[in-house]
Amino acid sequence: MRVYTLLLFVVALVSCQNPKEKAQPFVHNIDGGPTPWSYEPTGKPDRSFTFAIISDLNGGERDGIFEVAIEQINLLQPEFILSVGDLVNGETEEIPELERQFDSFDQRAAKANAPLFHVGGNHDLTSSGMRDFWVKRYGKKYYHFVYQDVLFLVLDTEDYTEEFRERIHHARSEAIAILDGDHPEEYPQTEYFNMPERKTGKIEEEQNAYFEKVIAANPNVKHTFVFMHKPVWQREGEGNLSRIEKALGEREYTVINGHFHSYSHTVKNGHDYIMLATTGGAQNDEDENAFDHITLVSYSDEGPAIANIRMDGLLNKAGKIPLNGEQYCYQASACKEAVGG
Repeated sequence: MRVYTLLLFVVALVSCQNPKEKAQPFVHNIDGGPTPWSYEPTGKPDRSFTFAIISDLNGGERDGIFEVAIEQINLLQPEFILSVGDLVNGETEEIPELERQFDSFDQRAAKANAPLFHVGGNHDLTSSGMRDFWVKRYGKKYYHFVYQDVLFLVLDTEDYTEEFRERIHHARSEAIAILDGDHPEEYPQTEYFNMPERKTGKIEEEQNAYFEKVIAANPNVKHTFVFMHKPVWQREGEGNLSRIEKALGEREYTVINGHFHSYSHTVKNGHDYIMLATTGGAQNDEDENAFDHITLVSYSDEGPAIANIRMDGLLNKAGKIPLNGEQYCYQASACKEAVGG
């Protein structure tokens, strides 16, 4: 009997000394209501993992590309998928139209064999009506989660005061009307074109304080990923990323955004700042860095390995792009050259 009791004690002691074996792979602070992810991912015992990232679908989604991307992501088998915003075209506060657009996105995204984490862009969150719609559908506009001891911060770069938001929304509507009208050459003279927020967005006090608190509460994570739509880290003056960067301090982190539909990589203070191109969004046919791609991040104890996979080179076992994807153009500048245009 004493031997049996001693054995139980040893087993219990070993269990207490290996807390990671019982640690939940996915940790968040959302208690109820809608969530900004479609369902919760599950982890592997060795705590390594992969996740995929999709970039801008809009302004000006090109038909068929996103559907192909989802099939290609299924071939890669990530544990979850993150976006960097501009999921729909937006440009309206009419609820039936917003429902139609987001239903279309969700129905296509649901064909992925992994949960999708939503990130809002300017096409999703510009106006107050669109933001209210987002909250009812997806919950938080900015949030965080921890997966396998890695911290993910998801920012809202359309974070303005209510008064300034209405000014931006009005100026943007006027600018779009000019772009769609008889004199698009006048667009550079519009108020919206000359607003720094058009390029960089902004984050206000409440959001900064939230992420400062989150970072302080997670001091021992292995890495931190910071996701956003607009590159608020390029913003001059208040409302930029500097407070969050300061809170992150010397820890290892990676910043990922979209918005410009053109790929770039910057090293800032020893950290990677990556601007993704498109996964179906409009492309500038003069820009060689404008192409459709899927980003695959593999995480292990050695840190993140980031691979950008061009959609025109991701083939299935038959050596084809899924869904007869050869019919589409995945880089406007290359297609322009191919047709002599």
